[in-house]
Amino acid sequence: MAKGAFRGGSYGGGMNANMIKQAQKMQQEMLKSMAEMEEKTYTAQSGGGMVSATVNGKYELVSLTIQPDAVDPEDVEMLQDMVVAAVNEAMRAAQNAANANMSKLTGGLNLGF
Repeated sequence: MAKGAFRGGSYGGGMNANMIKQAQKMQQEMLKSMAEMEEKTYTAQSGGGMVSATVNGKYELVSLTIQPDAVDPEDVEMLQDMVVAAVNEAMRAAQNAANANMSKLTGGLNLGF
């Protein structure tokens, strides 16, 4: 038998059937977790609550609420800044939750996700 060929339940790279099963189980858990994360929403506010943005786990803006008092025709730039700040903060919250969830699943291994 050639070197590195299948022998006694292990493959040339040292992967055995148990390791393959563990990897498959981890992959299934990751896919399930990712699907659950996509369903969650993350909300952030800016301007003291004048603007509220909600994104989902797919990083899509799903809701934007602007209080009437925030609308000042003389200062549109301020409103634009508040919208950008709220959306960016909601996106950061979604990304942080995804990173924490992935870290939990991988046991802190840095797999480049």
